[in-house]
Parts: sequence; structure tokens; C-alpha cells
Amino acid sequence: MKRVSEAAIRNTPAIAEQLKWVLPEAGLVLEIGSGTGQHAAAFSALFPDLTWQPTNHDNVESVQAWREESARANFLEPVLFDLFDAVAPVEHADAIYCANVLHIAPAAAVQHLFRHAANLLPSDAPLVLYGPYRYLERPLEPSNEDFDLWLRSNVPGGGIRVLEDVVDTANSVGIALRHDIPMPANNRLLVFSPVE
Repeated sequence: MKRVSEAAIRNTPAIAEQLKWVLPEAGLVLEIGSGTGQHAAAFSALFPDLTWQPTNHDNVESVQAWREESARANFLEPVLFDLFDAVAPVEHADAIYCANVLHIAPAAAVQHLFRHAANLLPSDAPLVLYGPYRYLERPLEPSNEDFDLWLRSNVPGGGIRVLEDVVDTANSVGIALRHDIPMPANNRLLVFSPVE
């Protein structure tokens, strides 16, 4: 059954503008946490030379519905994948895209995400993270403060992650933060890549 996220409708154009210069011209993009499937549908259409592999940790029905509607060869069949799985669903990726996942996953998921990225990505290939983050040196925006409180009350292990902690975790497996881009609605687009 195809689901629609109003947030995805709002954030897709702004994310797409950044992905135009972030993503490689061709290759395989592993999307971790495809949600409804709207990003996969939109970005596989916008970037026809990229093959988009969507994943979800529990339910791929909506992603599959978007795939069938799009009928695009570069929008692959979605697969089940959890960041805590020992093995990724692909052996290699030219980019990884992960939107609105880390704040609804247990904190340990951050380490598993970067471990998978270190195993899958070649040097300088992008790992793109989208969502809200907090900074040690400044308070959260009021809307994100409310969201963080809601997450901590309603999502086991959830909460807006501290950017500096995320960067330290990335650095521990040889991955560096390349860009930290402000996005609408107090979100960030973070671009990491393995160092040579």
C-alpha cells in the first residue's frame, strides 16, 4: 500500500538541489531507511544514470508501490535491511543516502551506519545524512527541542543526535565530514566520505 509523507513532499526539492552536486554522475546509491519510498521515486527520476537501491528495516510495501508506479529500471526492488545487520544488502555502493533515520533509531545505530559505510564506499564517495542535529555549543531550535522531547518520550532510544558525537564516530572508522549544509525546517544535510 502506497503511503505519502507530507514532510517528504516538502523536503524533496531542497534535498534534490544539494544532491545535484553531492552525488556521483553514475553508479549505485544505497538508501538506508527509505520510509514511504517517495525519495527513492523522486531521486531515481531526477538522476537517471544512478541506480537507486531502497531499503527499510521492517516494511517495504509502500516503497514497492512507489516503485511499481514509477516503472523506472534504475529504481530497484526494495529490500529489508537493519543497520544492526552484520551484512549490508549490497557488496559495494558509490553513494549512501540516509534521511531521517538516526533520530528514530537507537544511538548505537550511528556506529553501525558508519561501519557499513566504511565497508561499502570507496574513498571520497559520499555518505549523505539528512535530518535534525544538535550542536554542543548552541541550544536546539525551539521546534527541534519539542521534537527531541517527543522522540525521547515516544521512540525507544530515539533523540536528536549531537553532531560532534556523530563526527567522532565517523572519524573512528576513517570517515570525515566534508560538508554541513543548513536546510529548511531546522534540518541539516551532512556529507561524509571515507578518507584515503
